[in-house]
Amino acid sequence: MTLSQLKTALEGVNSNAFKDKVAYRFFPVGGAPKLPFICIMETETDNFTADSKVYKKRQFVDVELYARYKDPEIETAIEAMFDANEIIWDKDEEYIESEEALRITYEVVI
Repeated sequence: MTLSQLKTALEGVNSNAFKDKVAYRFFPVGGAPKLPFICIMETETDNFTADSKVYKKRQFVDVELYARYKDPEIETAIEAMFDANEIIWDKDEEYIESEEALRITYEVVI
């Protein structure tokens, strides 16, 4: 799966609840949609190489879900999409007081 395909898959989660609510890294200043929304960003690669060639590409991507409150239904839908696409994932969450928002970060490998 490519980064573009991941973005498209996330936009379709939960009956297209995230259509036009997924951005790479951030939304433009003043252009963020109403919560919840998702930001994605590549954090690193760990490619398999031999003979001066990359044989298998692995991208590590953070998928950050921003929401006003914890919503297990949305999280379950995102995790089901990862599982259906055989995307390896781990999850962490924190509350951002200055934004009054919950950030749930999925670390995925594509």
